[in-house]
Amino acid sequence: MPDWPRPDMATPPPGAMGRARIAWRAALLLAVLVCLLPLLLLVRLVERPLAGARRPVSGYVVQGFFRACLAILGLRLTLRGTPMRQAGAVVANHSSWLDIFVLNARHRIVFVSKSEVSGWPVIGFLARAAGTLFIRRDAREAQAQTAALKARLLAGQQLVFFPEGTSTDGLRVLRFKPTLFQAFLSPELKPIMHVQPVTVIYHAPKGRDPAFYGWFGDMDFAPHAAAVFAAPRAGRVELIYHAPLYVADFADRKALAAEAERIVRGAMPPARQGLPG
Repeated sequence: MPDWPRPDMATPPPGAMGRARIAWRAALLLAVLVCLLPLLLLVRLVERPLAGARRPVSGYVVQGFFRACLAILGLRLTLRGTPMRQAGAVVANHSSWLDIFVLNARHRIVFVSKSEVSGWPVIGFLARAAGTLFIRRDAREAQAQTAALKARLLAGQQLVFFPEGTSTDGLRVLRFKPTLFQAFLSPELKPIMHVQPVTVIYHAPKGRDPAFYGWFGDMDFAPHAAAVFAAPRAGRVELIYHAPLYVADFADRKALAAEAERIVRGAMPPARQGLPG
């Protein structure tokens, strides 16, 4: 378990204005969801028999929803670099449940997540609607995990996963676990696969703790989400897309994971690069 600098960081309950902001932002999000979810389901109904696992149209609907979410929250997103077009996967550092919103808003991708997330309130529903691939983090199911990843990749989907295996306070990058990188090294995929490292950097609203957007340790979802929804001033988030790594250039999954980690950590602000990973 990481030694978090603020494991008991308390979030004060929102005042009257904060509760009003929570109410109208939640109402707007619900309205967007009510409009776009039926459209998404209709598109998938037509898309599935014609395109199978590929999502040539529904990905745009998902992207539109999450862009609307960021606009409603007032979280400004800046982008550096270009999302890759090659077959493969995006790997990023993981700070918050907001990562789902941020990464989906700029890139038509499919998340790989631990199976427990599917049962989480709100986030689990959104993840399922977005087409997330859920896997069990169990070494005994490594072969099944690899097979599921290969099937999605061969179908033309671009995947995204968080090799740290847990979310952080956003002020550090943990070691990248190499397990899920194994699928890219299979004989069918290695010659065509690329892995694009992406650094996600949150900047807290003025006057807030630098880890304001971080969701980590034993923090409950509801109070953290309430604080984000209630904030009078939103912060911003940077997405830095690095040059894709060609999988065939790496001898094994550990080398690939280590290089992706080095690149992601290297783009963090200097004050965050030295924290233990």
